[in-house]
Amino acid sequence: MRVMNFRPGKSLLVLACCLLAGTYLPSGRSFASPATDSVAKRLYVEPFQTKEDAAKLRDDVTAELRKVSSVSLVADASNADLILGGGGEIWIRGYHSFSPRSHMKLPTNGTPIYGGFLSVELKDKRGVTLWSYLVTPGTASGDVSKDLSKQIAKRLAEALNHVETPTAVSPQQQPTVSLSAAGATFPYPVYQKWFTNFQVDQPGTLISYDAMGSEAGIRKLLAGGADFGASDSPEVIHQLAPAAESNYLLFPSVAGAVVPIVNLPGVSEDIAFTPEALAGIYLGKITKWNDPILVRTNRGVHLPDLDIVVVHRSDGSGTSWAWTSYLSKTSPEWKSAGGASMDPKWPTGRGATGNEGVGKLVRELGGSIGYVEFIYALQNHLTYGKVRNQNGEFVGASLESIAAAVDHYSKELRENVQASLVDAPGEGAYPIASFTWIAVPVHIADDNKRHAIAAFLHWMLGPGQRQAAALGYLALPREIVAKEEEAIARIH
Repeated sequence: MRVMNFRPGKSLLVLACCLLAGTYLPSGRSFASPATDSVAKRLYVEPFQTKEDAAKLRDDVTAELRKVSSVSLVADASNADLILGGGGEIWIRGYHSFSPRSHMKLPTNGTPIYGGFLSVELKDKRGVTLWSYLVTPGTASGDVSKDLSKQIAKRLAEALNHVETPTAVSPQQQPTVSLSAAGATFPYPVYQKWFTNFQVDQPGTLISYDAMGSEAGIRKLLAGGADFGASDSPEVIHQLAPAAESNYLLFPSVAGAVVPIVNLPGVSEDIAFTPEALAGIYLGKITKWNDPILVRTNRGVHLPDLDIVVVHRSDGSGTSWAWTSYLSKTSPEWKSAGGASMDPKWPTGRGATGNEGVGKLVRELGGSIGYVEFIYALQNHLTYGKVRNQNGEFVGASLESIAAAVDHYSKELRENVQASLVDAPGEGAYPIASFTWIAVPVHIADDNKRHAIAAFLHWMLGPGQRQAAALGYLALPREIVAKEEEAIARIH
């Protein structure tokens, strides 16, 4: 694999996300009120945090933004109303060869297949995030810089119709409070960002987070070793401590996706998986990559006569819960054999701890398959496949495809914020999508901790939602945010 073009600095992954109201959907729709100021905003485009092609990317983005009537580009940040910046990393995974008998040809003999991502963020003059996004290169892009620039300009133009500038709020003087949290690895990138940025707004509150997995984190919460917990399973407390379920509130924080990652030497194309194929692989019944079930759905891809090495989580994991929920919903055989669980009895495969463990094994073992959170796969150069949804489409994870899944379940979510997102039948919906939840005790005896946790939850539902999309997470719909705001008042 040859890394090229874009590489962020260490600060890249603290880029922020969604629209001001925290109700942004990647299609460009928002529940925020439209901006009433029809005067074009003065926009400055910062140099992107990339490698040698940073200048070209900035030029291409600027060229596309000149076509957007709602902004007027300026040459200096001091004269700007809005500032656009970001960074990312793009690499070549391989090539679509012009010769059907050849694979992984040189650039002159094929079209490059890119992997990677670019995070972008729109801020006001005070540095407050108004909007952000995560773009990934299209399939067989001839000019990846122009491809990404067009995506950025399109999404920004849509968002500018709804962006409102937030009112400046000075940090409140509060007692110094240290909070400890533990749990899911699935939302760790966005939680890490949130806890850091919340401290900027509330300097007196320090939140530490141990991404030890959903089951271990919730057990720590139940034992009194954490102030709040995190899980990708809304049933976690019911499963671990049914008698204590009424003592905790679950707050959805963001929606994300779990993706199948693969290591197939010599294969650069995205592998397409049917539900039957994934269930068969994890049941140990499909053992070769050139199995007819896989060959039928990957025509034109040279699948090798190679043993499939199955990798799964060995710890109690909400990511496993999302993965097995999908398998259970789409495969009666899996449902009867293992069902949906944070810690299922795997019929086959090698176990590893956390996203890091699964990703490491898959990188090391040729012919392997595993599952990790979407942004983890992007950040770590892992090749991930597409999954067939109920509409019969093979869909890859993206903000758009996660949003399509949430859209389909919007009615159910108005009644039950713990509704599952897996296997949504809507057009373009990614079928292994899930909310992730923060678990908070209903009763918190320490006044300072109670006020600090409530303040963080309010912040999470406002500014925090604007800081998720650039990390590949979808902000919450307005209806869920309203219900959660009401639920915060129940903490006493």
